[in-house]
Amino acid sequence: MAAELVFVGRIKTPYQTTDECPGQARPQNGTSQIIVDEEFAPALDGLKVGGHVHVLYWFDQADRGVLKTVPKWSETNEERGVFSIRSPGRPNPIALSTVEIFSTEENIVTVTAMDCIDGTPLLDMKPYINQLK
Repeated sequence: MAAELVFVGRIKTPYQTTDECPGQARPQNGTSQIIVDEEFAPALDGLKVGGHVHVLYWFDQADRGVLKTVPKWSETNEERGVFSIRSPGRPNPIALSTVEIFSTEENIVTVTAMDCIDGTPLLDMKPYINQLK
């Protein structure tokens, strides 16, 4: 079975290499910009400044053959399976971060600093819902 994904934009960050990237999206690391392709800009309608969104993105430079690795934060240097950690290297390098929205202007959404290289492809954004009813 195969699936086809469409990139809907790119993520702008100050990071040029994975070594520069923080381990998580964190407000204290500054901001990032999600730049949505013009054709998908209408999908941003309804986003609220101060709200949060889940951002799905594609680690396009990741090694897809990695099944086990040592996490960056490991104190024991023990390998773990990639399904148990947030390593970019994995069979399907889909990344997920929950970020706060600081501003929206046309097709650009400024959010919490994200943990990816500048130009990383954007897959999707979904609203963060604190409690499902």
